[in-house]
Amino acid sequence: MKCDTYSAIAEYKNTQMKEAAKDHFQLNQLHDNIIKKVLEISMKEIQIRNGPLPCPFSFFVMGSAGRFEQSVWSDQDHGIIYLDSSSDAKAYFLSLGKEISKGLYQAGYPYCDGGVMSGNPFWCKSQAEWEKQILNWAADASWESLRYLLIFIDGRSIYGHHRLIEQLKSYTYLTIQKEQILPRFYHNTLHFKKGIGVLGQLLVETHGIHAGSLNIKETAFFPYINAARLLAMKEHVLETTTLSRLDKLRIHDKKIYQDMFLKLLTYRLQFSTHSDYESGHYVPVDKLRKDQKNELKEIIKNGVALNQHAGKLIEKEG
Repeated sequence: MKCDTYSAIAEYKNTQMKEAAKDHFQLNQLHDNIIKKVLEISMKEIQIRNGPLPCPFSFFVMGSAGRFEQSVWSDQDHGIIYLDSSSDAKAYFLSLGKEISKGLYQAGYPYCDGGVMSGNPFWCKSQAEWEKQILNWAADASWESLRYLLIFIDGRSIYGHHRLIEQLKSYTYLTIQKEQILPRFYHNTLHFKKGIGVLGQLLVETHGIHAGSLNIKETAFFPYINAARLLAMKEHVLETTTLSRLDKLRIHDKKIYQDMFLKLLTYRLQFSTHSDYESGHYVPVDKLRKDQKNELKEIIKNGVALNQHAGKLIEKEG
């Protein structure tokens, strides 16, 4: 990919997306490559403007990007960790974070509505500041603080010194264990949308632009993602993708759960319209064959079972 401007990257993204969208792993590798290319341009721009990097740092992505589970459309979720705690370093990396956010926007990634971006001081901190922040979140243990911790735990370094986030995540797991708040995480993520009715039917949206479609994000993805993340926290697994977390966990039937989640990723690519970010979460049920409907039900049932199993393991220790 030879692109030296953000607009050139956007054009490249548009030309490559249709082919990449046929395969989940190819699609997410394309997203990674584009983000890295944006970073290269952003860093050159900031070094021209503000001089060389003041210290080692890590740029990391969170959310579906952190889990390597992006669909065709994706917004921004990212942060920065840097070693030097000086005010000069803070100003430098905030400037870099803002440039990266602008670059990603111009490359076709909308700004995060919640401000989870490295141009926001909340998500751009020195290692010492991050440790303090993690302690505060764990000590507070409010719904919002626990949500921030969950967002951070999905962080995956894709540029710079990857060890920085790995060290912070290990620190986070130890802090959670010390504060004994893992059961609270489970209760915070316990509720998700029902996907199957009492008569065994798929529960579709009944009104609005997605009427007749199943919300696979809330009915199917959430149970797998939340359970795998919670058990990864319990067992101190540093991997971020749901598939790799499941692979590392000490649970029965993990191969079944992995197969089901992989099928779910395939259904999203195959049947979602991908006309915008929101549409990527819906599957029109009338387009599915009977065997596909049954398979989706099996995927949903296994996700619920995994979530319940995670809850029992966590509450047993809690």
